[in-house]
Amino acid sequence: MDRIRIRGGNRLSGEIPISGAKNAALPLMAACLLTDEKLVLMNAPWLADVGFMGELLRSFGAETSYVRGPSFGEGGQWELTAKEIRSTTADYDLVRKMRASFLVLGPLVARFRQAKVSMPGGCAIGARPVDLHLKALETLGAEILLEEGYVIARAPRGLKGARIEFPFVSVGATENTLMAAALAQGETEILNAAREPEIVDLGLCLIAMGATISGLGTSRIVVEGTDTLHGARHAVLPDRIETGTYAIAAAICGGDIELTGTSADLIGALIPPLEKAGTMVVTTNLGVSVRRNGSRSSASDVSTEPYPGFPTDLQAQFMALAATAEGTSRIRETIFENRFMHVPELLRMGADIQVQGDTALVHGVERLRGAPVMATDLRASVSLVLAGLAAEGDTVINRVYHLDRGFERLEEKLSAVGAEIERLKE
Repeated sequence: MDRIRIRGGNRLSGEIPISGAKNAALPLMAACLLTDEKLVLMNAPWLADVGFMGELLRSFGAETSYVRGPSFGEGGQWELTAKEIRSTTADYDLVRKMRASFLVLGPLVARFRQAKVSMPGGCAIGARPVDLHLKALETLGAEILLEEGYVIARAPRGLKGARIEFPFVSVGATENTLMAAALAQGETEILNAAREPEIVDLGLCLIAMGATISGLGTSRIVVEGTDTLHGARHAVLPDRIETGTYAIAAAICGGDIELTGTSADLIGALIPPLEKAGTMVVTTNLGVSVRRNGSRSSASDVSTEPYPGFPTDLQAQFMALAATAEGTSRIRETIFENRFMHVPELLRMGADIQVQGDTALVHGVERLRGAPVMATDLRASVSLVLAGLAAEGDTVINRVYHLDRGFERLEEKLSAVGAEIERLKE
């Protein structure tokens, strides 16, 4: 199993190109099931999770091809055609690898009127039930059965538009419902819908495929169903979590980094706490410039919230910054109950953190120390990378397959701006 070794203490300077968003690419790939024509996705990242989704689509009979960008600054391209589908069953062996596999349920039921999808797997960061997905499909007219770990959905007369109000915001349920509603008969109104940029990106792709959708980016989305969708070309939006992660890298190490091919709008909730910590964030012609001088960061509080609030997917990274800031930072996690699993590993590196329920009190220390640590999930693993960049001595991170699920060419990008980081092959 691969490991990553980091020798900390270097200031970072230069450019880091931001890849297409994993969390946008996965539902966009599932959307190919809504049409028998070709869907082309540009600026697509090459990641383990994206590869799993391609494998799942091929298991249905879809034709997929991916051409990787020639350098880490250029996104790749997927060509996806779901014309000859021989199966509508998503087996456990594939779905268990990645929770986002469950996003095939809505498109399969909408177009083929039946689906059998294993209950999902993914990172162990707390309960993320799929009840909202299933209740939404039932409201659209699907019959749902749970049998031996599988969801069996049938809509023999097709789906019908309906009014769906989620009791709480769910990105995945909004995505599944949005795709299913695109081929439902009549109008579907989705209330308390997720507002994330990835939802907007999926909606724009569906519109390019012939769907009629309004309200993207708001909590009320209206979809006018259509009989068929056609192929399209769509560019995946930049990854806001990668953007935020490398912005925090500049803050924790000091230096001057320009993040290209992205936008400050994507990390709006991160900018105020970064600026309070002493980091300057400026929009440029190419993207976003992030600068911090040699002085120590200041403590800053954050509380995770659904978009447009502070992203839960940046909580672990911000904690790494807070661990070396002057003063005490209060970090509250309101989205996932088990998302402080990186804390014990940061403690191994000399951090001073106390967890009290859903809140972590981070008492900044002047310097972290390199140590062998173990990644527990995707975002926790990259927080250990950031801590290693700022630590004295060598940090060795084990179980880095988590990183490969969400960060494209991480070592290359950080090495290009002055970090000492290498992958140790086993």
